[in-house]
Amino acid sequence: MASKQNKHNEFPATLQEAVIHFQDFENCKAFMMGLRWPGGKVKCPHCGSDDVAWLPNARVFKCYVKHPLQKFSLKVGTIFEDSPLPLEKWLPVMWMLVNAKNGISSWEVHHVISVTQKSAWFMLQRCRLALQDEKYGGKIGGPGCEIEVDETFIGGKARNMHKARKERALAGKGGGYVGKAGVQGMLERGGKIRTAIVSDEKLVTLMPNVRVEPGSHVFTVRSAPGSGWRVLGRGPTAG
Repeated sequence: MASKQNKHNEFPATLQEAVIHFQDFENCKAFMMGLRWPGGKVKCPHCGSDDVAWLPNARVFKCYVKHPLQKFSLKVGTIFEDSPLPLEKWLPVMWMLVNAKNGISSWEVHHVISVTQKSAWFMLQRCRLALQDEKYGGKIGGPGCEIEVDETFIGGKARNMHKARKERALAGKGGGYVGKAGVQGMLERGGKIRTAIVSDEKLVTLMPNVRVEPGSHVFTVRSAPGSGWRVLGRGPTAG
């Protein structure tokens, strides 16, 4: 049975409503059409023609301009395109992801929409990638852009710890960052920012996170030999 909220592009308010709402393919179709063709005129994604008809039995559109890809579905040109999973599965997952303040796990998705945990993990990866934009995903910088890179370790001071915990922390290798959470930050001056969780300040750990466009000028703090940042500082321009 379809949800009461079956208007175009109206998002359900709760997870239960979302699952029920998107169980109805017509609701999925109305939602996708409202996003892809907000003017109401469907156009072929391959040739741009609006001479298109809906084939209800096959659940695809047909373009009447002669070309090899006359038929196309609602999923063509989206992250759902090459997945055998229907929109009735994908759209509740996207709803869960954008409405969860603390994120969701593949186990939750597996339980809610009745797919394997492996499929749930794959779906979450796709959805998270789609939600990235120029501000939060991809490389930063560019020719002439200045980028500052630094890392810090967050946690209590050893002198304030209980004696037993203090001994464990100071006994480990790594000095002051043992038992703390490491955070690496990259700031494009006047622009974007990236952060990453790191386990230590070694070059092999820090370098993979420094993803910048060619021509960027990378500025790093001076640090103890072996920390990696003196090495990074020798080459201020990314090639």
